[in-house]
Amino acid sequence: MSPYVLALMLLSLGLGTTVAFASSHWLLAWVGLEINTLAVIPLMARNHHPRAVEAATKYFLIQASAAAVLLFAGTTNAWITGQWDLQQTAHPLPVAIITLALALKLGLAPLHSWVPEVYQGLDLTTGLILATWQKLAPLALLIQVQPAGSSLMVFIGLTSTLVGGWGGLNQTQLRKILAYSSTAQLGWVVLALQFSPSLATLALLVYIAAATTMFLTLKLANATSINMLAISWAKAPALVALTPLVLLSLAGLPPMTGFMPKWLILQELSKQGLALTATLAALTALLSLYYYLRLTYAMTLTMHPNNLAGTPPWRLRSGHLTIPLVCLAIATVSLLPLTPAATALVAL
Repeated sequence: MSPYVLALMLLSLGLGTTVAFASSHWLLAWVGLEINTLAVIPLMARNHHPRAVEAATKYFLIQASAAAVLLFAGTTNAWITGQWDLQQTAHPLPVAIITLALALKLGLAPLHSWVPEVYQGLDLTTGLILATWQKLAPLALLIQVQPAGSSLMVFIGLTSTLVGGWGGLNQTQLRKILAYSSTAQLGWVVLALQFSPSLATLALLVYIAAATTMFLTLKLANATSINMLAISWAKAPALVALTPLVLLSLAGLPPMTGFMPKWLILQELSKQGLALTATLAALTALLSLYYYLRLTYAMTLTMHPNNLAGTPPWRLRSGHLTIPLVCLAIATVSLLPLTPAATALVAL
């Protein structure tokens, strides 16, 4: 892909997200989401591989369907209330339709089945964009339309944490594991969304830092399956020593940064009288913990089945920019002591 075309696509991604963030009109929000979708599809199909083209086609069809449903819901809301304003979406019917359309765009359960297949057909860089940047605009709209006490949001969040943990248990492809991890982590974000949007934003930022670290690590190690992780220790020993901590942070174990949002979300759910929901969410996190520990074991305690003992592969100098990766890895692992400051910000 030409550098000029790549720059145009990336700028269009930023424009679409900015338009969706700044919009107060349903048509303008829809336009922002469509710009986002149309900008990322050439990035997905740039490898000219059948799997990449298939993934781009699936993504386009799913996002177009969700956008059509979203536009229908906005029109229905305008018909009922006489308003196109996002803040005037008060009727339960358009709110439910909008929630399901945005859940489909985000890949939340039970509308998640496209996510693993699309991720599997992409390279790790485009997968990173889908797992992080493409979640921002739909979540911003979801925050604006959610009324307090919506049981639909709690159901979607809890189902996402369960399906995201359950679906990744028997996977051997790393991109599918990261796809299910994305569904599970966004389930935690959605659980906190209607009760504390600032807490949901904190959880999203921690997830973005951890997911970016994992995608960049796998790109540096050139690994796409669990077996390929077994030789990554010979390529970047220091990074492999740090990556298990990042995985445990994604799982939400103390004393890593990922424990902070999960702890605060469970506390918030308990305050709202949803102790059973908090208990179920904490139990579903154990499912995700299993496959994170599986990746940790494969990376640090095993050797590649085709690699003879005592003959490690060449350790060549990497051409990747590693300073952002190191900074993100340290942030993902070591920011738990800032929990009081984060709590004060969430309470504002």
